[in-house]
Amino acid sequence: MPDTSVAPMAGGHESVIKDVLLWLEQGRRVWLCTIVKTWGSSPRPAGSWLAVSDSGQWSGSVSGGCLEEDLLRRTAEEGTDYPVVVDYGITDNDRDDFRLPCGGSIRLLVEPLGNASGTNSVAIEHVRQLAESLKDRASVVRRVSLQGGIALELAAPGARPGVVFNGEELLHTLQPECRLLLIGAGEVARYVAEFATAADFAVTLCEPREAFASGWGHDHLPLDRRLPDDLIAESFHDPCCGVLALAHDPRIDDMGLLAALQSRAFYIGAMGSVRTSEMRRARLASLGADGNALSRLRAPIGIDIPSKTPAEIAVSVVADLIKERHHLRTALEPYSSMSGK
Repeated sequence: MPDTSVAPMAGGHESVIKDVLLWLEQGRRVWLCTIVKTWGSSPRPAGSWLAVSDSGQWSGSVSGGCLEEDLLRRTAEEGTDYPVVVDYGITDNDRDDFRLPCGGSIRLLVEPLGNASGTNSVAIEHVRQLAESLKDRASVVRRVSLQGGIALELAAPGARPGVVFNGEELLHTLQPECRLLLIGAGEVARYVAEFATAADFAVTLCEPREAFASGWGHDHLPLDRRLPDDLIAESFHDPCCGVLALAHDPRIDDMGLLAALQSRAFYIGAMGSVRTSEMRRARLASLGADGNALSRLRAPIGIDIPSKTPAEIAVSVVADLIKERHHLRTALEPYSSMSGK
């Protein structure tokens, strides 16, 4: 049987890492801009990235667009050889020049990766290890010294994603992206995939049914043809995973939900009316799901706004996912030890 697996559509940090690694392997120099602290109103949280190559390519975001132009110019013209701290919005002139939100201030660490001669082996190995660790669902900490040293280590158990900066060294704790398995190709799944990817989830669409897969017309949203329970057992069972049954077909929805309810997934939801959801719970119970497991099922899925069209349903679903991801992240302990112990 041919391999029908596809790579998930990447979320925020993983997308930036992918671009940085590509540029470094091309012999380009890269500057990675990390938000280390914000005050007042800020469009992006601490830990957000903007990567800029020496050819002017960029990936990620550290503001709503008000700082990116200056950072692109700053890296192209100045090309710092060591990590430097850059503040925006500290003075009134800053706020006027860069149109920061009222009262907002942002501190960034601008970090060079690679060097002017194109000798990028150390940076490539660091970024490649980072990418592989997150792909393997490991939480890691990047250590960045203002003297130019970089290192990667496993995060403490239960570490919360975020940054600690003491003026001399940055500790940036990164968790694997929250990844979603969407069961069933359709218009709702299409919009959920697009909106969730924009909200920094990594998304995989699962569609084992030949009729639906062969007629899928959205090439930018590839389908994985394997069965949902196989995918859950392999890749969608940890606490940073969500499983959404969107097929309206018990043959594959129930198969995926039974597997998901036995996993540690942070979000398990199914599309359908209140009556359909009641019937689904009864069906899953007859297949062996107990009351504790069924209490984890969010059905009908999404926030009640109320929604009718596929795009509106997708908005309600992704809003619920964002809320639950926030609860997931704040339930973890912050990484605060500068020694890594």
